[in-house]
Amino acid sequence: MQSPRRGLMASLRTAAASSTAAVAVLLGVAASAAPGVPRVVDVPTRPAFVTPPKGAEQAARIGQVLMPATLLRTQKPGRLQVLLADGRGFRLGGDALLRLGIADLDLQSGQIIAWIPPGRTGVPPLRVRTRVATASIAGTTVFIEATPTELKFFSWEGRVLVEADNGQRFTLTSGEQVTFVRGAWQAPLRLSPAEAATRRKASILLNGFEAPMETLTVIERELGLTP
Repeated sequence: MQSPRRGLMASLRTAAASSTAAVAVLLGVAASAAPGVPRVVDVPTRPAFVTPPKGAEQAARIGQVLMPATLLRTQKPGRLQVLLADGRGFRLGGDALLRLGIADLDLQSGQIIAWIPPGRTGVPPLRVRTRVATASIAGTTVFIEATPTELKFFSWEGRVLVEADNGQRFTLTSGEQVTFVRGAWQAPLRLSPAEAATRRKASILLNGFEAPMETLTVIERELGLTP
């Protein structure tokens, strides 16, 4: 028969373990509710990789914290989604390479879609740098594709300011795109409703993710894609 003392000690150990588990759950919930730091929130397809500052490349994983100067890489058909500390977010795909800055993103190749949640105030514009221009968004959703021969900047919704390194400036509104090809900028063009609908259905960054994208309903309304 178990002595009363042993029974009491066993009960105390069980209570302590339960308390520790409860605290861990609460901390986990708090961490997910208030990110505080940039982190990976979705990796729907691989290969997708993260290289921390002064570290080795590793497979991207959900919940992974991203410090400034972290390098993100995807290889077709790999894709990933990142939530920034202030609630802004972006998705990366294709043969992409991006360096995470303190206040901006540096896209070296591939595709990115970046956004600021609707109604978010008090946050500075999100800046995405490329080899020839920088796109700035505020309450907006931008798509950028960078290949060795071409760069495309497209506003899915809202106002996007594209500032070229040569001093040229373009202000895009919903459904407009500007392209840099063969060393020169082309005039901004607006997609037709049919072209926008086709791009919406085919986009590797608008489809197939489980993590939410808060501006998706705004995109479809702005481009007339909702019934």
